[in-house]
Amino acid sequence: MNKNDTHPDGPQISALLRESRMSPALPPCFQQNVWRRIENAEASARPASWLDALAAWVLRPRLAFATAAVLLFAGILLGVREGSQSARHEAQARYLAAVAPATLR
Repeated sequence: MNKNDTHPDGPQISALLRESRMSPALPPCFQQNVWRRIENAEASARPASWLDALAAWVLRPRLAFATAAVLLFAGILLGVREGSQSARHEAQARYLAAVAPATLR
């Protein structure tokens, strides 16, 4: 590519174009209004109840794995407990059927 400027007025035209750009003036108290809107948005983003706050805290990406692990562990413990109770009741029923006379069944 030829790096020589073939148009001799190139830099002058560029300078004129930069000067001709209009920048609108900001309204009064623009910055204060922006910060007020940000604060209002943050205030409205706060959870309405403690349950929403807990869900928002637990569902953060860094805590999501820990939450899933705790829920999985709790499910396993509840399943083992329910299975053991079910097995105990079934064993009692078998024992009663084997030992008790037919009239007590």
